[in-house]
Amino acid sequence: QVQLVESGGGLVQAGGSLRLSCAASGSISNINIMGWHRQAPGKQRDLVADMVNGGSTNYADSVKGRFTISRDYSKNTVYLQMNSLKPEDTAVYYCNARRVVGGLVARDYWGQGTQVTVSS
Repeated sequence: QVQLVESGGGLVQAGGSLRLSCAASGSISNINIMGWHRQAPGKQRDLVADMVNGGSTNYADSVKGRFTISRDYSKNTVYLQMNSLKPEDTAVYYCNARRVVGGLVARDYWGQGTQVTVSS
């Protein structure tokens, strides 16, 4: 089992910045990918950014150039630095830890979610 605890959400004006943190504990050695997804009201949960062990990153087109994902392996923590925030970034942001085996998702773990609200 993997436990994920998020922090850092809140209310910010458009153009502002926030940094989300997600601390992982438990069976971390089984995890290949850590990242962030988000879900706006009435919409599906979508990938924002993720990072494979070793550093390869992947971003949604809508956040490229504005958001940066990073990991502190010594603290088992993943961060999402969000700059130039837009009202359309408003959503609940979920930390994700994923185990991939043979190219297939074997297990997903999710945090409880943190609300990010961007006012215009």
